[in-house]
Amino acid sequence: MLWLGSLGAAVFMPVFHSPDFDLVADLGDGLERIQVKTSTQYRDRRWEVTLCTRGGNRSWNGVVKILDPSRYDHLFVLVADGRRWFIPAAAVAGGSHITLGGPKYSEYEIEPGQPLRVGAASLH
Repeated sequence: MLWLGSLGAAVFMPVFHSPDFDLVADLGDGLERIQVKTSTQYRDRRWEVTLCTRGGNRSWNGVVKILDPSRYDHLFVLVADGRRWFIPAAAVAGGSHITLGGPKYSEYEIEPGQPLRVGAASLH
């Protein structure tokens, strides 16, 4: 939210649960639905970001929900060391996960923010 606000965007959160996006931002050309993900999974010098939901916050019911790019406009990712990406939904090529930190999504990396506090309640 802070990064979007620093761009001059008005940022809104859904009042009730929204399974498809976490924020709405007015970036000047209309409202954009933004899905937010975080990751602390670092392997082979890359960040692994889970895009699917396996049963929500309760016990897993066997249903895997893949992130549908038609239901959000941008993916914002914050990883443990503070690196951040703002990726258009059409550019997200993962099914259940994507890997960040290499050349594939490098054009969407934005300036770093604060590192994640591991164990923080805000992790998605």
